[in-house]
Amino acid sequence: MNDEQLLRYSRHILLDELGVDGQQRLLDAHVLIVGAGGLGCPAALYLASAGVGTITVADHDVVDLTNLQRQIAHDMTTVGLPKVESVQRRVWSINPDVKLLPLPEKLAGQPLLDAVAAADVVLDCSDRFATRHEVNRACVALGKPLVSGAAVRLDGQLSVFDVRRADSPCYACLYPDTTDFEEDRCATLGVFAPLVGIVGTMQAAEVIKLLAGFGEPLTGRLLTLDARSMAVMTLAIKRQPDCAVCGERHALAGAAGAATDA
Repeated sequence: MNDEQLLRYSRHILLDELGVDGQQRLLDAHVLIVGAGGLGCPAALYLASAGVGTITVADHDVVDLTNLQRQIAHDMTTVGLPKVESVQRRVWSINPDVKLLPLPEKLAGQPLLDAVAAADVVLDCSDRFATRHEVNRACVALGKPLVSGAAVRLDGQLSVFDVRRADSPCYACLYPDTTDFEEDRCATLGVFAPLVGIVGTMQAAEVIKLLAGFGEPLTGRLLTLDARSMAVMTLAIKRQPDCAVCGERHALAGAAGAATDA
């Protein structure tokens, strides 16, 4: 780190949990954010301000006037622009040293796998179950930790799925891909503006903990938030051995471990 960076990140460096080494790990890291809406905006801004060196943001949508109620990286001057370009402008106004890579597309297939492979941690800030499941499958296949958040109406949730850990479930263990969920989207149900900020900021916090290597991430736990009463609950999530997505990976890892022990 140069002198300017030491000054910029001095409040992090003062923390015993981070220090110079932890901050350097953030500067060297690459994070993928899928979705530049209500969750992706605060997550991107806090990760950039915290000094995450490279951030890829993927979203195929453009900024609309209705977004400005809660998507804080966008403003009146970026209405009509691609959301990833709007986030890029805002991030660079906060921290021009961050390498912000915009992907103005709906990630799927090989491009999604390529983007996940390049990242150290992936944030799912999307609002569709189909996207969440595809991102989860990519993270499981490539062994990347996934920080997943959701917010609709006045209800939020957050969890970390890290299949590098033998005891970690994946997103499909919690919500099997075969389950017929209705898409709860804020366009039809509404969403409390501060809620997405709270959940998105907590996603950023989980990412920083994973990258810097301190604290206990929400792996194997689901945090739920009811903004009506600000009631927070944390529920244990168990890995499903027969999970169609991560079951085989864990089984192979277990077999390899048993062979090594033998």
